[in-house]
Amino acid sequence: MSLEQKRALINPLNFALSVNQQCELLGLARSSYYYEPQPESEYNLELMQLIDEQYIRRPFYGSRRMRDWLRGQGHQICRDRIRRLMRLMGIEAIYPKPQLSIKGKEHRIYPYLLRDLKIDHADQVWAADITYIRLRRGFAYLVAIMDWYSRYVVSWELSLTLETDFCVSALYHALTGRAPKIFNTDQGSQFTSEVFTDRLKEVGIQISMDGRGRTFDNIMIERLWRSVKYEEVYLKDYEDFIDARKGLSAYFLFYNNERPHQALGSRPPVEVYAGKRSIVSIA
Repeated sequence: MSLEQKRALINPLNFALSVNQQCELLGLARSSYYYEPQPESEYNLELMQLIDEQYIRRPFYGSRRMRDWLRGQGHQICRDRIRRLMRLMGIEAIYPKPQLSIKGKEHRIYPYLLRDLKIDHADQVWAADITYIRLRRGFAYLVAIMDWYSRYVVSWELSLTLETDFCVSALYHALTGRAPKIFNTDQGSQFTSEVFTDRLKEVGIQISMDGRGRTFDNIMIERLWRSVKYEEVYLKDYEDFIDARKGLSAYFLFYNNERPHQALGSRPPVEVYAGKRSIVSIA
């Protein structure tokens, strides 16, 4: 269950249970219930859209190059502003991949298990990552769990915050009836948290994590983000969170069940993954 879903369940007029007790029963921090994202200015949201599009085209751009490119587009802005917006979007200025999840120093980091591994069947390796999704007057974060071999999106979730629970919700949904041998992520706090890794261990899944700054360690899901952005997000102008959720739900149905992949012999992922198993939308 996502943060937004948990918040919706809480009734402040419930006299039997206080808001604090309801939060505790749902496993939700009280601060998360009262959380309201601080809106960015219209101009900053415009800049973030431009940064997002240019970053997909040029993933090696840091804040300096991004500032220079934006100045070339007629935006006279300083590097500090670009650096702040890129951090808000989760884009790391040094490494060529979005670092949406910040490494948790107190959490255990697991070794990368995919180097030189022959991946030749479904449910051998799953991978997960987070990306930034723009809205008309704000933004959200998307997590997806994908079967590496078939490119099948097993589960996904959308959230207004980068708290761990939306990643855990996607994980529990993905593990309904199936499980991989290896689960690969980056070293972000959402994926290194005990609640996330303990669930993987309970099912007997080996945990693999990308090397710091090695964007190609999770290359399959990086390609997924490119498809999602160019084939869905950039073609739409999501009004709000609900509109984005509706659009992404339709896109992932298309992606899994209809979209041909050259690497799969022009077949859609569903034909390669477990015999036409249709995705269950969680929108």
